[in-house]
This record gives sequence, C-alpha cells and structure tokens, in this order.
Amino acid sequence: MKNEWLLDVISDLNSFAVSNGMTLLARQLDLTRDIALIEMTSHRLEAPMALRMDEERAGADT
Repeated sequence: MKNEWLLDVISDLNSFAVSNGMTLLARQLDLTRDIALIEMTSHRLEAPMALRMDEERAGADT
C-alpha cells in the first residue's frame, strides 16, 4: 500500500490522544483509521478493473 504512511500518522495521533486523556478524539481516530483502511483497500481492488477498462477504451477510439 503506497499510502500506508497515512495509517501510521493516524495511529500516532491516536497514541497522543490516549496519552493525554482525549478519549473522544482517540475513539474518533480509531474510526478514522478504519475508514482510511477501507478506502485504501477498495481503491486497490478497483485499480485493476480501471486499468482493464482503459485498455479496452484505448482500442475503441482508433
């Protein structure tokens, strides 16, 4: 995953929030990390399909 750094940043922010008693923020960051992971995974799964569709369209224009 090329955007894995984003998950690391969210985890760091979460650790800071927990360490400083910011429980609501920590919970929100947990949710944010889950959503980011879902988004990244779905984009990774869609990429091969998008590439195939582009290849099919490339031949149609000539």
